Amino acid sequence: MLQIRDLTHVYPNGTRALDAVSLDIPAGMFGLLGPNGAGKSSLMRCLATLQVPTSGRIRFGEIDVLKQPEALRATLGYLPQDFGVYPRVSANDMLEHLAVLKGVAGRGERRDTVDALLRQVNLWDVRKKAIAGFSGGMRQRFGIAQALIGNPRLIIVDEPTAGLDPEERNRFNNLLSEIGESVAVILSTHIVDDVTDLCPRMAILVGGRIVQTGTPADLIAAIQGRIWQASIDKHELDAARQAHDVIATRLRGGRTVIRVLAEASPGVGFSPVDAGLEDVYFSTLTRHRHAEASAAAEQRKAA
Repeated sequence: MLQIRDLTHVYPNGTRALDAVSLDIPAGMFGLLGPNGAGKSSLMRCLATLQVPTSGRIRFGEIDVLKQPEALRATLGYLPQDFGVYPRVSANDMLEHLAVLKGVAGRGERRDTVDALLRQVNLWDVRKKAIAGFSGGMRQRFGIAQALIGNPRLIIVDEPTAGLDPEERNRFNNLLSEIGESVAVILSTHIVDDVTDLCPRMAILVGGRIVQTGTPADLIAAIQGRIWQASIDKHELDAARQAHDVIATRLRGGRTVIRVLAEASPGVGFSPVDAGLEDVYFSTLTRHRHAEASAAAEQRKAA
């Protein structure tokens, strides 16, 4: 169990990236969902001991992470958002090198480890190819392979499917799902479908704060029966936003389809629709932005 308590991080320029974040993350896949700039990468870097938070506590089992960072690193696998590689090195040689750095000293053990990982992430057939020639999805699978060296008990992956085509994204998610059956895997992403497909538990991070936690099913059930949809002309959108709690819009057939959160029918033209995790996410973001706007208005009045 990974326990995070009141974790706060303020950068030297005064930016508060994390604000009293508290979470319990059990074994299995855990989704951390939030928009770009929400503080996800800052949280992942704190958990991976790459930066020291301003305040708060982190424990992983018996390890006090802030006091014993080396102990956590010995059991951690980390795939950052931007995973740099040596372009002229083959996948096999790069994994060999990384295995040495992670303490796999014996040549036979190291060879067995590298071979097993290349097969696990389906890169065996291209093991002698330079990583520079890999597709985005292949590079991400290589990133998972290096994260798995040493049989880690905690794996952190930060925005792993951003930029992947649908086929590669599906292949990568299947790999993550297999890994998550035996260890704790934190999936940090802004892609709702990844969390829906993979994670039995999740949290939503907005503005450096945890604003929702639970299972996707429970969070969806909480707004079931309160999502309404209508198709309108583009020029009607501003009026719709003024009249209703519009949580999402999209174009379909030249018209704008809006989804609204409401206890009862918003009016003529609206029909009830089944809620999904995307509705949970967008309604949470909308609520947070409304709260921020109200707070800013109050501050202006006070000034």
